[in-house]
Amino acid sequence: MKILFVTPFLPSPPRFGGQRRLDGLMRGLAEKHEVDVLSFNRTDEWEHSSIAATKKYCGEVVTHSNLDLMDTREKRTMQLRSLASLHSFEHLLAARRADFQRSLDGMLARTRYDVVQFEFVWMTAFRFEQGRVGGPIFVLDEHNVEYDLLKRTAGTAAGLTRHVYNALNWRKLEREEHAAWRRFDGVTVTSRRDEEVLLKDVPGTRTAVVPNGVDLTEFSATLGESQTDSLLFFGAINYFPNQEAVTHFIDHVFPLIRQKRPQAKFRIVGPGAPESVLARQGNGVEVVGMVDEVGPYIEQASAVVVPLRIGGGTRLKIVEALAKGKPVISTRLGAEGLDVVHDEHLLLADEPADFAAQVERVLSDKDLAARLGASGRRLMEDRYSWRSIVVGMERFYESLPGFRR
Repeated sequence: MKILFVTPFLPSPPRFGGQRRLDGLMRGLAEKHEVDVLSFNRTDEWEHSSIAATKKYCGEVVTHSNLDLMDTREKRTMQLRSLASLHSFEHLLAARRADFQRSLDGMLARTRYDVVQFEFVWMTAFRFEQGRVGGPIFVLDEHNVEYDLLKRTAGTAAGLTRHVYNALNWRKLEREEHAAWRRFDGVTVTSRRDEEVLLKDVPGTRTAVVPNGVDLTEFSATLGESQTDSLLFFGAINYFPNQEAVTHFIDHVFPLIRQKRPQAKFRIVGPGAPESVLARQGNGVEVVGMVDEVGPYIEQASAVVVPLRIGGGTRLKIVEALAKGKPVISTRLGAEGLDVVHDEHLLLADEPADFAAQVERVLSDKDLAARLGASGRRLMEDRYSWRSIVVGMERFYESLPGFRR
């Protein structure tokens, strides 16, 4: 097959969840098929290394700079202007990029693709001609049901202006997402729960669950000694659900843990920590920031915590921590969409006191920590390797009407 990915960022080297999904899918497909990519790419210190890493397994790599607005004031202005538009802020952000549209038109005109896969619903702001005889099939890969995620987030907004903006914006995105599901030949989601939401909204959509996975070689189980009473959260901290999770954990859960374990440490690894997170450093809390490899930090931790209270899809941070054989304590929403069982693969808790108590169980019982780690690793080997997930994606392509055999 000849496959074109249309993405908001390059996949490699993967440093946050969205990149990890793209890296796993694209690298896996490239083992048997020809893969090209058209993508935005941030003009930062990783700009050139991202291109070089992606070219190691992709044929044509075409990039445009910065989908997102780098200036906060410009972003706020555009968000306010979007209030008067029929379209969501996310749609307007992409649709303004005529340069990207020209590149997409050119690649589709000169190359005979079998599959064109768009990543995230806001990339569907770009136009394409569908239904040509002998043309490619078009697939949308949904990392989350985005309007549902924004709807969940809207209720947590502080301030009247932000509350009104979020309440309007998720409804616009809902309409756009529904239109995209009808427009594409097929849609993939990361969890059964997201598939149920999609099919309830737009029955008849051709769907498949293609879960988030893990490179079992890169994230191999380690038997090394971890640091005593060391907790880890990793992920993109400039992603609001992660910001909310870590600030809530620091304010309401970690103090309960420190009452029993005064030397307990909480590390936050990932890019984009805002001032609201940075200001909470101290008293055992450390914001590490962006790292090239998260694996060593997982190995050093006694346990990984996933205190998410907002979210959709499935959490790569849980998949990767379990693959490393680490005990995980998560909210039920944080573990949503994964085939995990409380007290078998990980520990689940929602309220601060219960969450702190589950953390205390792991920190005080090495046998429990080892049992959870071993069971979690076996689950990842059985169901969540990228190799088996990519096979599922290939089968979905081949099942769609119009696929050239």
